[in-house]
Amino acid sequence: MKVKKTIPIYQSILIIGFVVLVNSCSNTAKESKKKEAEETIYASEVIPFFEHWNLILGDGSNVGQAIDYEHKDYFYTANDEQGNWVVFKSPNAGDTHGTSNNTRTELAQLKKWYPATADDKLTATLKVMNVSATGDARVAASYAVVVGQIHSADGHENEPLKIFYKKFPGHSKGSVFWHYEINTAGDDNAGRWDYSTAVWGYDFSVVGSEVNTFPEESEDGIALGEEFSYEIKVKDGMMYLTFTSEGHEPKTFTKNLIKSEYIKTADIPEQTQNLFVPIGQDGVERENAYADEGCFFKLGCYNQTNGLSPEVNKNWCSGAETFGGDIQKQYETGNYAEVWFKTASITVSDEAVSNQGYFTKND
Repeated sequence: MKVKKTIPIYQSILIIGFVVLVNSCSNTAKESKKKEAEETIYASEVIPFFEHWNLILGDGSNVGQAIDYEHKDYFYTANDEQGNWVVFKSPNAGDTHGTSNNTRTELAQLKKWYPATADDKLTATLKVMNVSATGDARVAASYAVVVGQIHSADGHENEPLKIFYKKFPGHSKGSVFWHYEINTAGDDNAGRWDYSTAVWGYDFSVVGSEVNTFPEESEDGIALGEEFSYEIKVKDGMMYLTFTSEGHEPKTFTKNLIKSEYIKTADIPEQTQNLFVPIGQDGVERENAYADEGCFFKLGCYNQTNGLSPEVNKNWCSGAETFGGDIQKQYETGNYAEVWFKTASITVSDEAVSNQGYFTKND
């Protein structure tokens, strides 16, 4: 007769316990992954307008439309007591997009429009969280980041608008200012220059007297982490700019984009005579400015502080720390720009056309 073996009760308890433990661990791991996935908030959920843009990263790559996308080094979301923000981050040095010497994590509009017939608008509310900790104070671009642009897709690909934030080391407040870059007459663009207008604080032309000597702090500046907003509207050849920030006087500006103020050498303003003409950037602008060129918006973090020697260009080459392009080392030492956007919107006119040609040339 066959005797049936029985398992002692303590062994049965151990086996059952082991099975339960394994299942529990498996379920916990699955739940943890599920929870992590559920908690990921993408930029396209915070500001739902990413179908209008390609995203360029701080490594020079074009990732296309950033819908349900993040990159922990350059582009992701953050949360504070005010809610969710979209973070754009870019080191002082790394691979760059197009012909620029500067890194950017930035949106570039998929369509272009012509200023003479445009009815297009971009708005944004943001705060700058970091600018480079190093740079040559005599260089105007040191410690600065561009947070919004109008860019030409044609011709010289110049920029009728750049909105800057800049803060000197040791200052509690920085400056917001905007630039108009001339659309240089002729085929040689080497003589192009920018004209800078202060919004709050200084304009671009205020620099240090020595490498590590800074001007006095402006009284009406914007601090890191302080929120401000801009609106850019282009209609029938005119650009209208509005800047607002709680506790600061609202500012408005108007600029004609289809009729130049700078067609003769005598038209070059004093600021340019002092800042750009001494380094050979002394061109004049075509009479119709940007009238014949397709333009498009940009938004994000275009770091203006790079590691190139000021001997190359004393306005744009900052000589900042780059650690041989080591991105993590730059982030650890504060040698990067970081901008958080809370809201933004874009209005695109029916006359706008594909901007693919710009990406084909520059990617």
